[in-house]
Amino acid sequence: MATEGGSGFSIHPMDQFIVKPLFGDGPVQWYTPTNVTLWMGIAILCIFGLFVLATRHRGIIPTRLQSVAEVFYGFIHNMVEEVAGHEGVKYFPHVMTLFLFILLSNLLGLLPMSFTTTSHIAVTAVLAVLVFLGVTLIGIARKGLGFFAMFWVSSAPLALRPVLAVIEVISYMMRPVSHSIRLAGNLMAGHAVLKVFAGFASMAVVAPVAIGAATAIYALELLVAVVQAYVFTILTCVYLKDAVGDAHH
Repeated sequence: MATEGGSGFSIHPMDQFIVKPLFGDGPVQWYTPTNVTLWMGIAILCIFGLFVLATRHRGIIPTRLQSVAEVFYGFIHNMVEEVAGHEGVKYFPHVMTLFLFILLSNLLGLLPMSFTTTSHIAVTAVLAVLVFLGVTLIGIARKGLGFFAMFWVSSAPLALRPVLAVIEVISYMMRPVSHSIRLAGNLMAGHAVLKVFAGFASMAVVAPVAIGAATAIYALELLVAVVQAYVFTILTCVYLKDAVGDAHH
């Protein structure tokens, strides 16, 4: 929010990320319905509308909504098959759900008076940890102890292998951290900058410049919303390849 008064001009770009209860003004508990809950629910309803309602009456000549659903389906299916391999295709529904939830959450967050759920590390961390645990469990279930061969770089000199193994383990354990922070950080930063320029738009002197800059940043944020959903999804496919493919040496 931008205010002008005795204390000068001020903008509070981080206010848009405050988690608030939907009913009342009490403290937020783990069971409290909040604005985060609301917009995650709306994202899920949008997915339902796209893939259930749009394909309910499938035809040889698809409707526009059915065409959109088919494009998303084919795009993610090809990504999973190309990156994770044929064995990874069986996990396509999970990857597809992740992509759609993140994409729609990102896009819905650009609507006026909305809330960007994927700008919160609490949301993206849960998604990243689910991917991490899922990939790890799938790898152990499919390969047993052979899954841990990915940490042993057999092509390196014998003296360096233990050191490289430790580095590989640390890198593997850091995956959910980088996976979640990348998504939340990019969205939070972009929305904060957008709010700053929107605040300057209330000043008559710089309004034209601020409005032009806000419009350009909004267009950039649309691109970031799509790209970050893609990046999160393709990294999931890369991690999945470790579980279903051959260990690297």
